Amino acid sequence: MEFETGHPDVMDAVQRALAEDIGSGDITTELTMAEDRTASGAFYAREPMVVAGTELLEVVYTLQGGVDALEVLRPSGSAVEPRECLARVRGNARTLLTCERVALNFMQRLSGVATLAREYVRRVEGTKCKVLDTRKTTPGLRRMEKMAAAAGGVTNHRLGLFDAILIKNNHITAAGGVRAALAAVAGQPVPAEIEVRTLEELDDALACGAKHLLLDNLTPEEARVWIERIGGRAKAELSGGITLETVRAYAEAGADFVSSGAITHSARAMDINFRIELEAGRD
Repeated sequence: MEFETGHPDVMDAVQRALAEDIGSGDITTELTMAEDRTASGAFYAREPMVVAGTELLEVVYTLQGGVDALEVLRPSGSAVEPRECLARVRGNARTLLTCERVALNFMQRLSGVATLAREYVRRVEGTKCKVLDTRKTTPGLRRMEKMAAAAGGVTNHRLGLFDAILIKNNHITAAGGVRAALAAVAGQPVPAEIEVRTLEELDDALACGAKHLLLDNLTPEEARVWIERIGGRAKAELSGGITLETVRAYAEAGADFVSSGAITHSARAMDINFRIELEAGRD
């Protein structure tokens, strides 16, 4: 999933962030900065990271009235080192100051997701396993966080409840069992996946022709046994507390996919700063 800066979800999130921060006006900037002053500014990485969200700068500044020039030097997915410049901007000094925190909040948060995603992918290199993200995202920021996960190299799982079928344990209970749940979704035009909690449920799912199985909360050793039982008849996805320390073992157990909510719900914000320089004022 690429950064779709014009997507309504993205535009709405940025608009809400600006409204939340600015409110009735940036009183500090308005009192300390002349209205006609022009400035240039630059965003710098202060630690190693995978960048995500630099494309949002155009949206942030445009919604606040625009700038004279903006150059994104490190697009989403770029691996950078400390002191590397990510983007440069020139425009009204008040605009740059007022937009600073919103711009940083998005880039720091999304770069954290991309950086953690890249590390998960790195840990499973050399196996057939792909890393998936989940719906465990910040409310209102899902599309952007999934864009960031993809920038880090993760494969996006379903975006929401509307674009794929995932039958979890509560659905199975409500439907009356694995066979009943799979019968209820048969023939639908979207992908279907089912969670199985016991070997009996696993066998039922395979007997019904399930092609994507979710195996939750197994140890790597247990996962290996279950995957051998599947024998290539369906794709196997492992989930449940999979960490950077354990993801390799799960991948080597034979999983086609591992999914980790930590990529989005536990990524820390990366350290990025913004430095402004005023241009000469009017005589």
